[in-house]
Amino acid sequence: MGKLLAIDIGNTKIVIGLWDGETLVSHWCISTQHHRTADEYAVLILSLFSQTPYSPREIEGVVISSVVPPLTSTFEEISQRYFQLTPLVVRAGVKTGVRIRYDNPREVGADRVANAAAAFRLYGGPACVVDFSTATIFDAISREGDYLGGAIAPGIAIAAEALFLHTAKLPRVELERPPKVIGTNTTHSIQSGLIFGYAGLVEGMVARFREELGPDMKVIATGAFANLIARETKAIQIVDPWLTLKGLRIIYELNRK
Repeated sequence: MGKLLAIDIGNTKIVIGLWDGETLVSHWCISTQHHRTADEYAVLILSLFSQTPYSPREIEGVVISSVVPPLTSTFEEISQRYFQLTPLVVRAGVKTGVRIRYDNPREVGADRVANAAAAFRLYGGPACVVDFSTATIFDAISREGDYLGGAIAPGIAIAAEALFLHTAKLPRVELERPPKVIGTNTTHSIQSGLIFGYAGLVEGMVARFREELGPDMKVIATGAFANLIARETKAIQIVDPWLTLKGLRIIYELNRK
């Protein structure tokens, strides 16, 4: 496999990975802006290549996962106009190597499918993937590699913003570890509730998932806040920040073959 551009379009961030074979040589994160045109995104993406020894002309494939339907077509247009490539968009009908056991498989986000594909290929099953992104998502993968379903909770950044927006006196705070659990000022109290509270959420959900998947279930964390929460709990065994990009590469390779 040559050089591949993997694009994961999320509700708040778009993560882009440049693969050279099986090596992730560069990765970037840009904000999701619904009003940006294909040309505006293209200028931004092409400018990122200047930070690498690679040229956009070297890209041989593009794979896209998206949970923002209006931007899916935008990035398809970018791929076709600026890379002269028809992208592989992860959707129904695409080979993923994952059997979806959801009541309605079309409801499962493409990023969750990519995470499941990577988790099973790299770490085996049964497994629980915890994705700390806009939402905090728990996904279950069976011993055989089937996607079974999961649980969705508000993301930690959403929770922090909700406190600021819906209270009169609570401030917006940095999402970082406070000195101790019992905060002695408002900032540390909010940080304690968020950081240690989400660590407790993970521990509780992982314990419940393990009851259904078995004692040998692996727990893999990914997403923007994976390292932050993983430092506060032993429930997370593996932190893989680029799990979704790895899953997209795996899915692209399956379909290329």
